[in-house]
Amino acid sequence: MNLMKHRIVTAGLAVATLTLLTTGCVATKKYVEGETAAVHTRVDSVEGQVEENQNQLAEHDRRITEASGTAQEALERALEAGKLAEGKFLYETVLSDDKVRFGFDKADLGDEANAALDEFARPLVESNQNVYIEIQGHTDSVGSEDYNYKLGLDRAEAVRRYLNMHHGIALHRMSVISYGEASPVVENDTRDGRAQNRRVVLVVLE
Repeated sequence: MNLMKHRIVTAGLAVATLTLLTTGCVATKKYVEGETAAVHTRVDSVEGQVEENQNQLAEHDRRITEASGTAQEALERALEAGKLAEGKFLYETVLSDDKVRFGFDKADLGDEANAALDEFARPLVESNQNVYIEIQGHTDSVGSEDYNYKLGLDRAEAVRRYLNMHHGIALHRMSVISYGEASPVVENDTRDGRAQNRRVVLVVLE
């Protein structure tokens, strides 16, 4: 091989080598960029999940803060009894006497009470939520403590029967408790105040 031919071959090999190196660098760069993008995607996904979890916890804390004292007690009772899947307070519905019209000294449900319970039950049945409901009976302070305890329990039990018989909510997903006159929302010294204290509270938990 003469000198000129040798130089041409050497130059060709150098160009080929440089081309391979350049191609390899481009491929490596694309690979790194692809891996980096994938990592960013995974990080974004994890951050999104963390943010969603934080939002759910914040919403749960907000609901607990807004819940009444007896609703928080209901959550504690349900947790202790192992009744809940997620240990969450969802909401509470108050059926006060000025809305549902419990008769004096009676636990019977009238048309207004039935309509209010229909409205309460409808979304639960339609969504088929796996919820647990504590039904609390409350009274005013007229009468003895024992009498009011029994009256509150009778009214709560009437509500549970209605929800079971008319809306098919399973009995094991509901419990009743009576507070009697022990947890008034306002003073009992006015007619309106006593009407507000005569109430049934439905606490919905999950």
